[in-house]
Amino acid sequence: MRSPSAAGWVRRALPTRRRALAAAAAVVLVAAGVAWAVRPTEPDLRTEAGLVTVRSGPAGDEPVDLDTTLYLPAEARADAPVPAVLLAHGFGGTKESVRADAEEFAGQGYAVLTWSARGFGRSSGQIHLDHPDYEVRDAQRLLDWLAARPEVATDAPGDPRVGVVGGSYGGALALLLAAKDQRVDAIVPMITWNDLARSFLPESSGKGPGQGVFKQGWAGLFFGSGGAAGSGSVGGSSGSVGGSAPAGSRPADGPTAAGAVDPSCGRFAADVCAAYLRIATTGRADQGAVDLLRRSSPAGVLDQIEAPTLLVQGAADTLFPLTEADANARGIAAAGTPVRVAWFTGGHDGGDGPKTDSDRVRFLTVQWLDHYVRGEGPAPDDDFTFSRIAGFDALDRGLVATGFRTTDYPGVTGTDQRTVPVTGPAQPIANPPAGNPAAITSVPFAGELASLFGGVAVDIPGQHARFESAPLSEAVDVVGTPTVSIRAASPTGEAVLFVKLYDVDGGGAATLPNGQVAPIRLVGLPAAIEDAAPVTVTLPAIVRRIEAGHRLRVVVATSDQAYATPVEPAVHTVALATGAVTLPAVTSAPIPTAAVVWRWVLAGLLATIVVGLVVVLAVLRRRHRRRESDIHPAYANVPLAVRELRKEYADGFVAVSNVDFEVHPGQVVGLLGPNGAGKTTTLRVLMGLTQPTAGEVYVFGHRLVPGAPVLSRIGALVEGPGFLPHLSGLDNLRAYWRATGRPWAHARFDEALEIAGLGASVHRKVRTYSHGMRQRLAIAQAMLGLPELLVLDEPTDGLDPPQIAEMRRVLLRYATGGRAVLVSSHLLAEVEQTCTHAVVVNKGQIVASGPVEEIVGESPSVLVEVTDPVAARDVLDRLAGVRVLPDGDGHLVVDTNGTARSEVVAELVRAGIGVDRVVPRRRLEDAFLALVGENSRGSGDR
Repeated sequence: MRSPSAAGWVRRALPTRRRALAAAAAVVLVAAGVAWAVRPTEPDLRTEAGLVTVRSGPAGDEPVDLDTTLYLPAEARADAPVPAVLLAHGFGGTKESVRADAEEFAGQGYAVLTWSARGFGRSSGQIHLDHPDYEVRDAQRLLDWLAARPEVATDAPGDPRVGVVGGSYGGALALLLAAKDQRVDAIVPMITWNDLARSFLPESSGKGPGQGVFKQGWAGLFFGSGGAAGSGSVGGSSGSVGGSAPAGSRPADGPTAAGAVDPSCGRFAADVCAAYLRIATTGRADQGAVDLLRRSSPAGVLDQIEAPTLLVQGAADTLFPLTEADANARGIAAAGTPVRVAWFTGGHDGGDGPKTDSDRVRFLTVQWLDHYVRGEGPAPDDDFTFSRIAGFDALDRGLVATGFRTTDYPGVTGTDQRTVPVTGPAQPIANPPAGNPAAITSVPFAGELASLFGGVAVDIPGQHARFESAPLSEAVDVVGTPTVSIRAASPTGEAVLFVKLYDVDGGGAATLPNGQVAPIRLVGLPAAIEDAAPVTVTLPAIVRRIEAGHRLRVVVATSDQAYATPVEPAVHTVALATGAVTLPAVTSAPIPTAAVVWRWVLAGLLATIVVGLVVVLAVLRRRHRRRESDIHPAYANVPLAVRELRKEYADGFVAVSNVDFEVHPGQVVGLLGPNGAGKTTTLRVLMGLTQPTAGEVYVFGHRLVPGAPVLSRIGALVEGPGFLPHLSGLDNLRAYWRATGRPWAHARFDEALEIAGLGASVHRKVRTYSHGMRQRLAIAQAMLGLPELLVLDEPTDGLDPPQIAEMRRVLLRYATGGRAVLVSSHLLAEVEQTCTHAVVVNKGQIVASGPVEEIVGESPSVLVEVTDPVAARDVLDRLAGVRVLPDGDGHLVVDTNGTARSEVVAELVRAGIGVDRVVPRRRLEDAFLALVGENSRGSGDR
């Protein structure tokens, strides 16, 4: 429940001069923005820090020491009081988390009171999760304290003129405090919850939290940060800056120890700790736990809120999604209280979002407080605003968000809806034992990073079903909660499922918007899918533009690492009920924005430069795309052509300096080299896993780049195989092929299995396989679809001699029929027997390439059989230019290095050593050592 982005967002919700100008330009609200922006960047303020003792609890008589800091603007005096802001921090934070926010609020003329909530930092007491009798009553006593300050304006004796701002934990406190204490004049809750039970026990088919699926990832982080709060000292010292200690406070170094606590609970109250442990242990919530969480939820008191409310919620938030703000908005508006809703692109997972987005929301925040707390400016509009990522800022080199507005709040169901057909057969899906391995849909706090790389979602083969639409004929702007109807069956009678909606681009890359997933718990299921009743699933609210040509993919999975799932293994069957996804949309208008070139005096010149750069980049990009789509005529029929490949890293390390070779149909090419020679880097470039610094790679004439469609013509095994042990080899292969999304008829299972030589063992469960069988199964997986180019990294690793011999036959069989194989291996004897051609790399460069027999023929080595090998070695070591190589058979292997063999024999005879036989030593190993040196090592590989 702690949001690292919330504190930073609040900080930027108050403008410095430059930020305010950007906000004014962005939302075209110049009049208020300019006046607001001319304030000094470094506010002139004073602070007072100390421990304030308040009394709360059910009877209002339990003391707790709250660590506070009051920020006062320079103009705040007893004869010139100013309005106040009560600024709450997120879960796991302290008053220091919002220091910069408080300074900026004070710079705008507000008296700002921050404090560490009970159980955090130097404040005493236990954590009750925004309990009305504890944290909320603590805040009420702080309102009393503010009302007693002569520098704070009041509406009546004991009634300060105050707005409450907070994110996440602090946002819920703002809602609960406004419901309980009518002295609050306005609130701005951000990225917070409506129903804490539903947030941690969501269920997307309409059931309550008692049937919800436990959000164990976020709950564990939340409980861990609260538990750690008690591990540090809550004593220490803290002086005041620019003023005396606040009235009613005890000295900062006074006793504040929270007392002995249960190590398993940290500073959580006993009932909170017990509820968490019960849920975390069983994965289910009892009614007592649900009641406890709802006790700390605004949902039950929204009709008591009279303070005008600006609700800010983030789309990149798997903890408190957009639907939480929607529920808060509807509950508050029902009582007639002014409400405005603003969605932005950040959140608990996404931080503050792009600067253009935070500028927009920043203005709305201060405008809200200025009107309803300070009493200045016209009443803010009640427009609904939202945003989505639009691209990059040419000057800031960061993401840009486009804002949109509509006059009527549409909620999460939208004002328009579009139905998109999706198809797919009924499919069996396995629930893994103990929930492991589990699919990955989101990583707490990492949504912003994930969005830059197309999402982090990973679905496990065999554990999910796919249903897909045809390419969209036109773009669709989704704003709200999509819905889909499914059917499910299970011999166990129940199932926990996770429903997801992917955006799949034309190249097949799938993105799960902000890692959002809809968990459902189904009970009373029939054993046969034909008997299953339809279930409508409300997917998480998103803001996303799905471009024309993209497809929608509905995935129903049995596992998710963010949630608790049943530990017993089972196989369910799922199918679509209606064969369509309903997408909500909102009729809206874009909020006009302006470029940020106002920052510089030479705005016009910079704009010209930017436009010129954009034109140049567009031209270069168009040429780049044309190069990608064009086919190089010289390599149109060549499976692989590598031209002058170079890979240099940022630290100056050169892994590959000059690699140039080709692989033709029917060839088995061995890529050889000592450790660190650059083999792995070369293979990573060939698979599109990394971009080369220079040079080109062509696959059948297509220039290779990451994600290129031509990669589908390559089969690869570049890492150890990973299979589901409870499935058979054949089922693993089928699950893998299903995950590729390619047509079933193109798999050609029988041919791949015949080449791999698995026989009847393909029907056995993989957990019974030997290492060699797993390796052959991995080769069969790489051969699915019979790709025209097969790239294998150490395919014989860990195999015994019979298995190595079988793998040799597998590769030779595969290369027939015009296909090609590139294999990297350190077993030179196997390469010599298996490969038709070889490429030898040393220190990032090719030192030899061509048919294996030619490379072997270049070896100057001879095998010398003598009567006294020890004496012969001594003689030959003294012979200039002659080198004795390591022997493997008890004989001498001699590299003559151009010295005539007759001279070598004569020297041995003169030394009295009998020479029985001298024969050419034509082995690949000898040629390899001659080429790279006996002790040669590359400069390292990456």
